[in-house]
This record gives sequence, structure tokens and C-alpha cells, in this order.
Amino acid sequence: MVSITEVSEVSLEAGNLAEFSATLDDDGHPRRTGTVLRASAHIVTAVIGSGVLSLPWAVAQLGWAAGPPVMLVFGGVMYYSYMEAVRAILGGAKVTFCGVVQYVNLASIAVGYTIAASISMQAVWRANCFHARGHAAACKSSSVPYMIAFGAVQIVFSQIPNFDQIKWLSIVASVMSFTYSGIGLGLAVAQAVANGAFRGTLTGVAVGAGLTVAQKVWRTLQALGNIAFAYSFSNVLIEIQDTIKAPPPSEAAVMKKATAVSIATTTAFYTLCGCMGYAAFGNAAPDNLLTGFGFYEPFWLVDAANAAIVVHLVGAYQVFCQPIFAFVESRAAAAWPDSALVTKELRLGPFAPSALRLAWRSAFVCLATVVAMALPFFGSIVGLIGAFSFWPLTVYFPVEMYIKQRAVKRGSTKWICLKALAAVCLVLSAAAVAGSIAGFVSAFKVFRPFSG
Repeated sequence: MVSITEVSEVSLEAGNLAEFSATLDDDGHPRRTGTVLRASAHIVTAVIGSGVLSLPWAVAQLGWAAGPPVMLVFGGVMYYSYMEAVRAILGGAKVTFCGVVQYVNLASIAVGYTIAASISMQAVWRANCFHARGHAAACKSSSVPYMIAFGAVQIVFSQIPNFDQIKWLSIVASVMSFTYSGIGLGLAVAQAVANGAFRGTLTGVAVGAGLTVAQKVWRTLQALGNIAFAYSFSNVLIEIQDTIKAPPPSEAAVMKKATAVSIATTTAFYTLCGCMGYAAFGNAAPDNLLTGFGFYEPFWLVDAANAAIVVHLVGAYQVFCQPIFAFVESRAAAAWPDSALVTKELRLGPFAPSALRLAWRSAFVCLATVVAMALPFFGSIVGLIGAFSFWPLTVYFPVEMYIKQRAVKRGSTKWICLKALAAVCLVLSAAAVAGSIAGFVSAFKVFRPFSG
């Protein structure tokens, strides 16, 4: 039951002088129910994903001297950019920005998550095979059937109508992310203890037999892209904010708290996972901690971790794809408001398929799955997505919005620092894109599309 006082406060802060509805917010949408906990769960689901598994490999390319500081810097940049953007623009208004970059990146993440999920499903089979036949056995299988299975599951879950309705899936996914990350961290700690010392070098993988200077440079740049990918949630920042219930407290206050807690937790956890993975395997760290088979035993624990990855990616896929679905469907509804193909829904629990939703979302999932089958390069995909999106979405747009909203004077110390931050991050992103493209070129020399 909402009191008259609470209703008045909500109405005044939202600027809504019309009669208060018990089921709708002032913009006519179904009432939002998001809280700090739910917003944090969405952020954790978006941030702590498959990217954490590539961090030991990234640290191996950079070494002890640069690896940990780079992860802290990326976390700091993301925290500063988002907190300033939130402080400047999220005062109850809904903000739509950087459309093309955002949606291209979201679609790319769908491809990347399909690849990651198939690798983890494949790893469960391989772990059991190695346990039964020995670690030297040729336990190989195609990833294509697993991608198709993951795509089929996503077709079903894509019929959940909107972002706010997947909160339960997001909470489950965030629990799974900590589960497999925790298992990976625990196994890395156990391996480091068994080794009797921390492995690795100050400068990472050394140039020598099997690694040229050019390859070292490209791998270093790709490592930056991998770290950037692991941190990003800018693609769904506004969508997460849009799930928060009507004030008080204000949307800005909720997002500030959720962002601060989530990024601080993520940065600490990522640094720990990346460093302990590198300490366990040194310069031989695999590009995926749980599927690269640095660990063979206990096989059941490796299986559990990879199963948790798959469950997490089912939810994370939806978190990142819901903005794409909403973008297309909102425009279809505006163009054909009286069409039953667009507006008529069949309610089946949390699912609400319509003719448009079933056709469009299924087609999107199928296309993402086909692209994933053609390009199943986990490391290169992760690096390219991270490098492509980090500068515009995590740095440039938040910085520009802050400068405009706060009227930062051109030429002032703050203006120079913000512009310098954006320029440095642009150079890093461009270099990381180049490194990831080089990784693609190398992979294509030995791989045939759709061969798994």
C-alpha cells in the first residue's frame, strides 16, 4: 500500500501532476520495481562474464609490471566516467546516446557469448573424456552443435518481453558468475600453492622461440582489448537505470550507489582472478582459464564451473540483447500501432510472444549463432569487442556529456584532463583493435569456417 505522502513525493519529483496510477509510471510504462540490489545484479551480470576467464592470459602478455596496474587503471577509468556521467545526466531523464556503436557492440557481444557458451559446454565433455582416457587423450569435438543448442535456448528466453522482466534471470546469472569465477580463482590458488611459488615474469611472455617481436606487440595490444571487454557495461547503462522504481530515492542516487558498489567489487575481483591465474600458470596461462585445460582435476569441479558459465551466459545474453529487441519493437509499434502482428501477445508466465517478437528475435538469435559458428575465436572476439566499444561508450560519450552538462570551461585544468583522458584511451583502443585484427588474421590461416 502506498501512502498519500509517498504518492505526493513521487508525483512532485517525477513532475507528474496527473492522477497517480497504481500500475503505471508517469511515462505510461508498467511500474518499475528496480532497486539498488537489482541494479547491482544487472551490472554484475553484464560486467562479470566470460571476460574474466581471459584475464590471466592478458596478464601473461603484459607481465607483473604492467598487468595488475592496467586492470586497476581500466577499473578507475570506468568508475570515473560512469560516476560523472550518472551525476551529470541521470536526474530522472531518460538518455539515449551513441546508437550505432551501442547496437553494433551489443550484437557483437551476442556472438561472443555464443562462442563462449559453446566452448564451456564442449569443455564439460572434454573434461570427462580426459578423466576417463587420460590427459594425453585426443579429446576433440566440434563446437557447432553446442552453439546450435545455446541458440535454441536463447530463442526461448528471448520471448521474455522486456528488461525489467528478466530481473530473476539476471540475479541467477550474477550468482553463477561469482560461482565459476570463484571456482577458477580457487583452483588457481591451489595450483600456485602446489607450485610452491608464484610464476610469471615482470614483462610477461618473452620474445624468442615461437614468438616474434611483432607477435609480442599484437598480443600485448589484444590483451588490452581483453581487459577492456571484461569491464564494460556501458551498453546497458541506461536500460539498467530505466528499471529503477519511481523516486524517492532518485534514479541518480540509486545508480550512483549501484555503480560504485559494482565497479569496486568487479575491479577487486578481476585483479585477484587475473593475478592468481597468472601466478598459477605464468607465461603459459591459457586464453580461457577454465576451458584451456590448465586444470584437469577435480574434473567434476571443472564441470560445475563450466556449467555455471553456460547458465550465466544465458542470462547475460538477454541482458545485452534486450536493448536491441526494444529498439526495433518500439519503432514497429510506433509505425503500426493497430497491427495485431505487433501488439497482440500470448502470455505464458514470464514469456509474452507476439508474431513480431517471435519472428524478429528468433531471426536475430539465428544470425548471431551463424556468425559465431563462422568465427569461433574466443580470444580475438573478446579483444575486438572490448577494444571497439571501450573508447566511445566508456570514455568519450560520458566525458562529453559531463563537459556539456557541467559547462566545463574550455582550456580549464579539468577540461584539459578530461580531454587528455579521452585522447589516451582512444590511442589504446585503436591499438587494441589492431592487435585483435592481427589475431583474427593469424587464426584464419589455420581455421576453416563452420568446422568447429
